[in-house]
Amino acid sequence: MEPKSSGSLSMQIFGVVVRARRESEGVTIEQLAAYTDYSKSLTAKIEYGERMPSPRFIERAEELLKCPGVLVAVAPFLSRERYPSWFGEYADREAEAVSLCTYATHVLHGLLQTAGYARAVFSAACPVLEEDEIESRVEARLARQVLLTGKPGCALTFVMEEWILRRLVGGPATMKEQLSHLLELSQKRNVTIQLLPTRYETHAGFQGPFTLLETPEHDWLAYVEGQAGGFLIDDRQTVSELISRHGMIRSQALTPEDSAKLIERMASEL
Repeated sequence: MEPKSSGSLSMQIFGVVVRARRESEGVTIEQLAAYTDYSKSLTAKIEYGERMPSPRFIERAEELLKCPGVLVAVAPFLSRERYPSWFGEYADREAEAVSLCTYATHVLHGLLQTAGYARAVFSAACPVLEEDEIESRVEARLARQVLLTGKPGCALTFVMEEWILRRLVGGPATMKEQLSHLLELSQKRNVTIQLLPTRYETHAGFQGPFTLLETPEHDWLAYVEGQAGGFLIDDRQTVSELISRHGMIRSQALTPEDSAKLIERMASEL
């Protein structure tokens, strides 16, 4: 008996339909992955109902599997229990990334958050979330953090504004725990944490936060999130510009060593 899928029932049904059409057309999973610009492993997870398909995947799969209108018709009924629908494809890409670079301006990146910090962030949401929804989102956020310790290791670079750590999210005790967690993470060989000091008058990050990730095929994608949701960017010129921008932001930030000293000092003040 196959192990139970971690995805919702609608995702499992969608996956069954895709696999049935693929096998009916004599298409291999490698061919479907190549045609949709997904990795083989991620395509398999979509067929097994563990990953939410993106609109592009649905469109391309319909073309290759010769079922126009079928997958598009099913798509509105897909639901993801763990993440908002607009976050789904990014979460999938993040899970298989071989390297990831971020620049944060308002709150810590989800991969760095403690349970207490994440709970405080979700508790401040407007409209207000129910308690069970808050806990579900905290659990989902912490589950993503396997990327920090997975094998083979993902190279992770986090650049953030100093003032993010000055705000006592969840109160002094919660923030002290969060700062200690950052110091522990900064000791990992695959994790780099850098702060942009508030005293700097200007820097290259004024256009806002973003994330860059490298796929197993060594392509780069960008992710930008705002008030109404987030979206992935695969346009090569735009991604190239963001890679250059992140490099400049990183060069303007404190070194990892000096950043750790500043975090340690902030923790001692609480």
